[in-house]
Amino acid sequence: MSHSDTGATFGLGAMSFGEIPDYLQRMGPSWVAGAIAAGPATMASVITAGATFGYSLLWIVILSAVLGATAQYLAMRLGLLTEAGIVTVVERRLGEGWAWLLVLDVVLAAGLAQLVIMKTVADVSETVTGVDARIWGVTWAVILALGLAGRGYRFVEVAAKVLVAAVVVAFLASTVVVPIDAGAAAGGLVPRIPAGIDGALVAAGVLGGAVHVTLVTMHSYTMRARRWGTGEYGLATFDVVASMLVAFGIYSLAIFLVAAGVLHSPTVDAGELTAVSAAQALGPLVGQYAKWLFLLGLWGAAVSTLGGNTIVPPFLVADKLGWDTDVSDSRYRGLLAAVALLSAGGAFLGGSFFPLLVLVLAFGLVGTPFAIVLVLYLLNDSSVVPERNSSAANVGGLVLLGIAAVTAGSFVREQFGVLASEFGTLSELPAAVAAEPVVAFVLAFAVVFALAAAWLLVGTVARMTGRSGMSGIGE
Repeated sequence: MSHSDTGATFGLGAMSFGEIPDYLQRMGPSWVAGAIAAGPATMASVITAGATFGYSLLWIVILSAVLGATAQYLAMRLGLLTEAGIVTVVERRLGEGWAWLLVLDVVLAAGLAQLVIMKTVADVSETVTGVDARIWGVTWAVILALGLAGRGYRFVEVAAKVLVAAVVVAFLASTVVVPIDAGAAAGGLVPRIPAGIDGALVAAGVLGGAVHVTLVTMHSYTMRARRWGTGEYGLATFDVVASMLVAFGIYSLAIFLVAAGVLHSPTVDAGELTAVSAAQALGPLVGQYAKWLFLLGLWGAAVSTLGGNTIVPPFLVADKLGWDTDVSDSRYRGLLAAVALLSAGGAFLGGSFFPLLVLVLAFGLVGTPFAIVLVLYLLNDSSVVPERNSSAANVGGLVLLGIAAVTAGSFVREQFGVLASEFGTLSELPAAVAAEPVVAFVLAFAVVFALAAAWLLVGTVARMTGRSGMSGIGE
C-alpha cells in the first residue's frame, strides 16, 4: 500500500481500543525488537544495577521502558510512512555516504553484541547440562542458521513472542517471593547516577538495552516482512506499546527489584558478578525453584535475543546492496546463515559474560544518538514523509535524544578517564592506546558518530522550526 492511498492522519489517535482483540492476534514486529531489548544484556545490566547500587537506579530502569517505546514509535512512523527500509530512505535523501555510516554503526554494535549473546547462550547451556560451552556454541549456531535460512523472519517472530512472554512470567514469579523495600525503592525514583566508572557504565547499559541503534533501525524491515503499510498504523502503534512499554517495562522492573532486594551488598563488584552467583544468591531465600526460574529466564532471554539480533546486520547490508530482505533472495539467505554461523565464535570468548553484556550495551548506546537524529531528520522532511512529525512527537524525540546523549556521554567521559590515566603527554598517547585498545576504539567510535549526529541535528532543528534551508544537508 502506498501512503498516497490514504487520507488518514497518522498519530496515536489512529489506535482504536475497539480493535484490541484484532491487534492481539496480528501484532508481531515490535516483539522482535522487544525480544532483543529483553535479552541477557539488559538482564545483566539491570541485575548489576540492582546488585551494585540497590534501588538507586530505579528511575533509569523505568525511564528506559518509556524511552524505548518512544524510540520504537518514531522508528515505526518512519517505516510505515515511507514503506521502505531505513537504509534506502537515508540513501535517497542524504546520499550513499550517510547510508554506509548507518550500516557501519549497526554492524559494529549488533556484531559485537552477537558474539557476547552467543557466549551467554552457550555458558548458560553448559551450566544447565554440563556439556562444554564451546560445543553448545557451535550447536546453537547451526540451529540458528538452519532455522533462519529456512523460515526467515516468521521463525524469529514466533519464537520471540513465546520466549519473551515466558521470561516475563518467570521473573514476575520471582518478585512474589522476594522482599522489596518500598521506602528505598521510592528513593530510587530521584534521578542520579552513582559516582565512578561502574555507575556511568551500568546506567548506560540499562538505557542502552531499550534505546539502541539495533532496535531503532530494524523496525522498518520487520514491518516490511509482515507487509504492513499505513493502513496498519493503529496496529503498529499498539504493537509498540504492548511489547516495549508493557512487556519490556514489566520485565526490566521485575528483574531490577529482585536484584536490588536480594543481591545488593556493599561487597558486590559490578565487574565480577556472574549468572551463577546471582542464581545461587536467590537459592537460600526462595529455594531451588527460584534458582531454576532465574536460569530459565536468563536462558530464554538469551535465545530470543540471539535470533532477533542475528537478522539485523543482514537486513541493513542487504538493503544497502539492493537485495531483497527475505529468504526468497538466496544472497540474503546466505548472508543470514553466515552471520548465524560466525556467531559461534562468541562461545570461545574468555571471562564472565555478565560484564561483557553491560559493556556491549553501553557501546551500542554511543552510536544510538546518530540513529535517533537520522529518524527525526527524515520524519521532519516533507519530501520523505506525507505527514511531518507533530510537535509532541518532536519534543518526545528530542527528550529521547538528549537523555541518550547525556547517558552515553557519561560513559564515554569515564572511558576517556581510563585512557588519560595511561599517559601524561601527547607523546605517550600511542603507548596508552596500545595499553587500552578497546577503550581507544570506543572513544574513536564515539567521536565519529557524535560529529555526524551534531551535523545532522542542525538540519533536524531547522526543519522542525520551518527553516530547512539552514542545514545544507542532502540538498
